[in-house]
Amino acid sequence: MPQFSLTRRTLICVATALATLGVAGTASAQETAIKFQLDWRFEGPSAFFLLPAAKGQFKAQKLNVTIDAGNGSGNAVNRVASGSYDMGFADLAALMEFHANNPTAPNKPVAVMMVYNNTPSAVFSLKKTGIKAPADLAGKKLGAPVFDAGRRAFPIFQKANGVGKVEWVSMDPPLRETMLAKGDVDAITGFYFTSLLNLEARGVKAEDINVMLYPSYGVKLYGNAIIASEEFIKKNPEAVKAFLVAFTEGAKAVLADPTAATAVVKERDGIINAAMEEKRLRLAIDSAVNTADARAETFGDISKPRLALMASQVADAFQTKSRVNPDAVWNGSFLPPAASRNILAVKK
Repeated sequence: MPQFSLTRRTLICVATALATLGVAGTASAQETAIKFQLDWRFEGPSAFFLLPAAKGQFKAQKLNVTIDAGNGSGNAVNRVASGSYDMGFADLAALMEFHANNPTAPNKPVAVMMVYNNTPSAVFSLKKTGIKAPADLAGKKLGAPVFDAGRRAFPIFQKANGVGKVEWVSMDPPLRETMLAKGDVDAITGFYFTSLLNLEARGVKAEDINVMLYPSYGVKLYGNAIIASEEFIKKNPEAVKAFLVAFTEGAKAVLADPTAATAVVKERDGIINAAMEEKRLRLAIDSAVNTADARAETFGDISKPRLALMASQVADAFQTKSRVNPDAVWNGSFLPPAASRNILAVKK
């Protein structure tokens, strides 16, 4: 059998190699894994999360972030609450409802950064119906899925605008715009950047659609926010901060170049129509992200009086089991400094 002799030099080389591997292993272990749940499928607005994941901004913050498509804000809140996901993206009203209806839940998610400073919810109708203003909705037949954010918040819109009683028709999301186009309902509620494009995809011309955005009619609700579970926040506060730093950097890039941002979404889901999703992203930016309210409050942050008013309105409209505590649903202590969040350009 061949004989091997280990010289002192060889032993030093082996020890050095093992030490190097140990350091690399430690560095890799220092990455914090984050499972992130979106509110909906991969579409244009998903770029706000997919871009920092694809371009390494999360990695630069020592985070290993996996992002999954969703099927509604309510489910996103529930999945984060259950511990299946560490963080997520969900409508703030859905989060408020969860808190008020589950006051003893052990792992209630908390909003840590506002993304849609204004709700993108809107009422859509065809101009040929003669519906021009909120008051014209009285006695009309409105359609939406039962969990639709605009439908859930419609009592707030109704009260703010003195709208009389309406009749609701429930349907699955894919049928909503089809039923309006066919005349089966007089109006629908939905996200501005979703229903508008869905109607156009069904052959309805943009000039034939009447849109009443909730924020334009006295409903100053917040929209979607980044949420994190109580347990994850307690165990990984620095990771939450790091996530928001990386997200802010990514958001800046999305706002600067929506075309390039949409290409990242296309890389994640090859079947999307890139042109349509870029349009959707731009509509989301204009209607919900880069708004006058967002610029006044600074991207990512909230106004406490406005949050308190929304909490009261949601408790009334959703008929929650208990009142919504605004201080329990929001924690802004993880936000990056205001100067670094000053990424919204003033509209000309």
